[in-house]
Amino acid sequence: MQEFIIDISEYAKSKRSDFAIIPQNGAELLFWNLDDQDKLDDRFIKAIDGVGIEELFYNGEFAPDNYRLMMLLQAKERIPVFVADYLNADTDYNQAVTYNTDAGFVAFPRLSTNYDYIQIPDSIHHENALNVTTTVAAQNYLYLISTGGFTDKSAYLAAIQQTNFDLVIIDAFYGDEILTSAEVNSLKTKANGAQRMVIAYMSVGSAEKYRYYWKEDWKLHKPKWLAKEYAGYSDEIWVKFWKKDWESIIYGNENSYTKRIIDAGFDGAYLDNVEAFYFLYFDD
Repeated sequence: MQEFIIDISEYAKSKRSDFAIIPQNGAELLFWNLDDQDKLDDRFIKAIDGVGIEELFYNGEFAPDNYRLMMLLQAKERIPVFVADYLNADTDYNQAVTYNTDAGFVAFPRLSTNYDYIQIPDSIHHENALNVTTTVAAQNYLYLISTGGFTDKSAYLAAIQQTNFDLVIIDAFYGDEILTSAEVNSLKTKANGAQRMVIAYMSVGSAEKYRYYWKEDWKLHKPKWLAKEYAGYSDEIWVKFWKKDWESIIYGNENSYTKRIIDAGFDGAYLDNVEAFYFLYFDD
């Protein structure tokens, strides 16, 4: 998975040098040896522009993951760490922000009704009027990958436009259509007039049955790179991410997912399900 992410980054940055790559979870990938968290993998760190982590301090209740925390405290000296905790009690919000801020991380605590990243919070911690053009400069972020809470695309875009988040992570698509460059650019200005980054969500460790690349006949004639069902997510299947056919879907050509995101004007890609290596046996 390290090589896969590095290859995605090299391809994307060959098209746009300032394109940001942020993998989510799989903190072990930050290190040279997956079994030894003493030495950061310099090549991997240089290929990415941050790392996203879910449920670090709160997984419903306060339950800090000290194993991952140890790794991320080392990594944050080199790259920003974006944490998406989940709170059963909304009253824990300020404390979650404090834990992350004290650790040097950028926080997005999800309230009890926002487990699936479907809502825009009413308030923003560390709100500012700074121009944010790099991940390092972000003091807060919005993680919104569901459009189900909005009546239509216009309402969805308007709701984001009316916020002052420094960095916004959204799905590249609204329904079956990728956002246009004009629509993406309309999100790059905060309500207060300052500049911000707009990052596209992209699953690289699982295939999603509702994406443009999915073929219905795969139900009967499954490609060899489709691995096994993703428990809890009926529309997703873990992939053998090292297979060339999957790689060609994700990057390396004009029709690839990454190239579509770049052409739509996004500032980067947020790579989900990189922890696929946890769940798959590395055999052919």
